[in-house]
Amino acid sequence: MSKKIIFTTAAPSPIGPYSQAVMVGDTLYVSGQIPIDPANGDLVTGNIEHEARQVMLNIGAILKEAGLTYHNIIKTSIFLKDMNNFAKVNEVYGHFFIGHYPARETVEVSRLPKDVNVEISVIAVKD
Repeated sequence: MSKKIIFTTAAPSPIGPYSQAVMVGDTLYVSGQIPIDPANGDLVTGNIEHEARQVMLNIGAILKEAGLTYHNIIKTSIFLKDMNNFAKVNEVYGHFFIGHYPARETVEVSRLPKDVNVEISVIAVKD
């Protein structure tokens, strides 16, 4: 089994003992991303759409470092602090995909790291 740690400064550094992503063979496992702006380390706040967009941009930066794109994502997990934000997050999320969408679940949770409103993790596979 080949295992490669993926790291980029274009996405937030991990806030704990984990990697941004790990590539095993042709499969990339991206850790949950929250809305931190990697340029300054600040949380993106204001509204759920801005938060969701930043999360997806962070995921995109990690995918790019691994030589992949959103097209390579096969599975996503979305964690929401409030399921009432589902439609708004769904709309932002949908703009990052063309054609076939990945498999996905979305769950409401009581609390997320740094008390953010959304966290997303993904699994992607090389073509």
